[in-house]
Amino acid sequence: MGWNSWDCYGTTVTEDEVLANARFMAEHLLPYGWDTVVVDIDWSDPTARSHGYNTDAPLHLDAHGRLVPDPGRFPSSAGGAGFGPLADRIHALGLKFGIHTMRGIPRRAVARRTPILGTSVTADVVADDTNVCEWNPDMLGLDHTHPAAGAYYDSTLALYADWGVDFIKADDMLWPYQADDIAAYARAIERTGRPIALSLSPGRDLSLSRLDHLRRHATMFRICDDLWDRWEDVEANFARFARWAPHAGPESWPDGDMLPLGRIGLRAERGEPRDDRLTRPERISLLTLWVMARSPLMVGGDLPSSDPDTIALLANTDVLDVHARSTGNRELFREGPLVLWGAEGDDGVRWAAVFNLGDEPLDAVLDAGDLDFPPGGTVRELWSGEQVPLEPVTTQSDDARGVSPGSAALRVDLPPHGAALLRRDG
Repeated sequence: MGWNSWDCYGTTVTEDEVLANARFMAEHLLPYGWDTVVVDIDWSDPTARSHGYNTDAPLHLDAHGRLVPDPGRFPSSAGGAGFGPLADRIHALGLKFGIHTMRGIPRRAVARRTPILGTSVTADVVADDTNVCEWNPDMLGLDHTHPAAGAYYDSTLALYADWGVDFIKADDMLWPYQADDIAAYARAIERTGRPIALSLSPGRDLSLSRLDHLRRHATMFRICDDLWDRWEDVEANFARFARWAPHAGPESWPDGDMLPLGRIGLRAERGEPRDDRLTRPERISLLTLWVMARSPLMVGGDLPSSDPDTIALLANTDVLDVHARSTGNRELFREGPLVLWGAEGDDGVRWAAVFNLGDEPLDAVLDAGDLDFPPGGTVRELWSGEQVPLEPVTTQSDDARGVSPGSAALRVDLPPHGAALLRRDG
């Protein structure tokens, strides 16, 4: 759970903006479990801009071909300090510090033939120009048949560990699936001796056949391409989470991408400065699905300038309790606009989510058994805090059509693209 700079600042975030979000998180969201601050892509590029990448960007490198922060945007990195001073300031707030990285080796390191630390080999020897990122121009691939390719990753991860990095979002790993790079990167993290969480991106067209490999090497992994503030992006993840959520757990966590909520697009890759375009019901559906699927939660909006309602949604302890404590999370039902999810907790607690994917309001009468709820007990909707009655059914009737005698009816009225998150205590 944390914040990532991508949705609001794209490639251009500065040290002051990172610290402003870190301070806001520490003051307002850390008590609820939000604890990680991540600097996304191109932190070494002094010419970074919104809406795209720069070909042949003058990336800052050290003598061993490793990317280092641009001191113009990150002044504390000057003099070879790297991200160490910024990580120290974020750690002092009680938070964790993360950075984005790209698969491969910088083209500039290859052109300069920089020596790879701990070897007699230069960058050009291990570069692979047949396996290059299709959307970012900064890097070439690595030839993992050469042992110095792994040594390059070892050297970069040793540098990040020395800076005090706690979290790495490693990009261009999953589409196409780069098994050798994933394994080499995970080994390099292990060799640092520092506990660094590894997040893999992007998850376009990711197959369940990769699950065992992902569990062996990654803390979390994306199951979709970039998610933006459009209902169609959110809706597309219902099918993906239905496939992946049953496999979520401490071995590794399927990730539906960051939450494009609040003030986004300030200098981003997509769109102009704006409050996210999702309606409030769509925001609730997004958060409900991510929580029920136990996806990692990374907010993409600029926290200090986001509206108070967004911050309040992120600080709902009852909702976040589902994310932290639920098990057995799964889709129960999907037919037309109606989607049901269920999960279990301790002491007989049951959670269920009811979604309306349709464009019209939905008045649903549900059988408690379809939500895996016993007919008795109390049910509370966690976003509103309201009690929802379970109405015993003794006779079949049009008033509770589809609910069998001996069960109970639960009535839920949902706006277009809305959701209800229900808790039944044992």
